[in-house]
Amino acid sequence: MFKVTLLRMAGVQSRLRGALSIVGREALKIVLPSWCVACDRELPWRERTASCCASCWSALPKITTPKCRSCARPLPVESPLCLECHLQPLPVDWCDAWGHYRGPLERLLQALKFERHDFLDHALGGLLHETLRERGDLAFDAIAAVPMSRSRERRRGYNQAELLGQALARRSGVRCDMTLLTRRGERATQSTLQKRARAANVRGAFAASSLVKDRSILIVDDICTTGETLRACASALREAGAARVCAIAVAKAS
Repeated sequence: MFKVTLLRMAGVQSRLRGALSIVGREALKIVLPSWCVACDRELPWRERTASCCASCWSALPKITTPKCRSCARPLPVESPLCLECHLQPLPVDWCDAWGHYRGPLERLLQALKFERHDFLDHALGGLLHETLRERGDLAFDAIAAVPMSRSRERRRGYNQAELLGQALARRSGVRCDMTLLTRRGERATQSTLQKRARAANVRGAFAASSLVKDRSILIVDDICTTGETLRACASALREAGAARVCAIAVAKAS
């Protein structure tokens, strides 16, 4: 009886710690940081989206032109594929991105990725959800965020793609399952490599679970640059038998 009581008390304490942690995180969103991460001006707590002021948030560069269906590259005229994807399209049904990787959106994603502004996940996840709604496509069995190596995730403290995937899951009702895609070891950081080297660097870098067989999977990442990371993830999912694979990112880099 005494042991049962102790276990119950431990459970209550654990839930209390979790609740206090959430309250503390929400309080920090209000008081910290006191400057806009995009423009460095004072950040009024009533006129902000996470750590971005209302002015910079309204200036986020959304892609309003047609986009390549394979890699989300902005196009000057309506066309299903860009020139590069005509030659080598990604193995996805479609790939999309909300905005251009420049200006305040670039700064927000850098802060999320490198400066521990993990509280930006909800707002940026909203941009992903907006993109899905505009496409009219929410028919997915699961979300699979691009995985990070364990050692890199320990150093960073979190996987920003996973945070975005979880934020999108909360809005869309589609479960984010981080067991569906895994990364094989640690390789060079993609942003440090040229296009050809990027393709070689991630070739065979991911493995997919057999649970994706006959399922519709949405891959989530923060930035799509050359598309090679998404290509490698989608290839792994296709090889494991996924019936449909699509991909989405917050921003498309030119």
